[in-house]
Amino acid sequence: MIEILSPAEVTRARATGTLVADILHTLAGRAEVGTNLLEIDQWARAMILGAGAESCYVDYEPSFGRGPFGHYICTSVNDAVLHGLPRDYALADGDLLTLDLAVLLGGIAADSAISFVVGESRPAESVALVESTQRALAAGIAAAGPGARIGDLSHAIGESLRADGYQVNTQFGGHGIGSTMHQDPHVSNTGRPGRGYQLQPGLLLCLEPWVMADTDQLVTDDDGWTLRSATGCRTAHSEHTIAITDDGADILTLPTGS
Repeated sequence: MIEILSPAEVTRARATGTLVADILHTLAGRAEVGTNLLEIDQWARAMILGAGAESCYVDYEPSFGRGPFGHYICTSVNDAVLHGLPRDYALADGDLLTLDLAVLLGGIAADSAISFVVGESRPAESVALVESTQRALAAGIAAAGPGARIGDLSHAIGESLRADGYQVNTQFGGHGIGSTMHQDPHVSNTGRPGRGYQLQPGLLLCLEPWVMADTDQLVTDDDGWTLRSATGCRTAHSEHTIAITDDGADILTLPTGS
């Protein structure tokens, strides 16, 4: 299903996006050496429910997962890149942490992810991975607007990632979003320009470039959810929810005051 939102629904989506961004910003500020991933999950739960919102993850049960996700946020560390199931793990200095959060507020969902290094260490490889996904995300957003096609966004993202020397996995990518978290159209992280669905005002999309340092192959943890690099290399993931407008694309998942 491809859902086109009314102006009133887009306004509600802006509120959801700000909430998601504010929660992620707060959690990133609290995540420090010694913080347990299960603490982060509980902090996310308290902020989501305290805002009168609903988690998109607790009851999430897609075909590729194992049972309901059962937690409020994805916490992926180092070689884990997607769907990181919160577990009993205390963050160490130099860990590369990805937080991925989706909530529903006022009947509209928003989804965002950030990657960052914990503590004082700044491993060059980790910083490069994070910055590459951020550049690719910006390139995809710049290509979005009324009349553009999904392939234009995918091409922009893929070219940016490859220019930085990374391989691109096409198993998981971006997606439409609206009254539910995952909708059509799928937005691959590489593609051919001029192809695919033509964007129109009122469409919400989640763009989410992610990379692994030296591979494009994933393996799944025994928990049935956490996806890791097949070689054990480090990974990063950046994501925004955007709204297609008459003039271009607006980023919805920015924190208050941005």
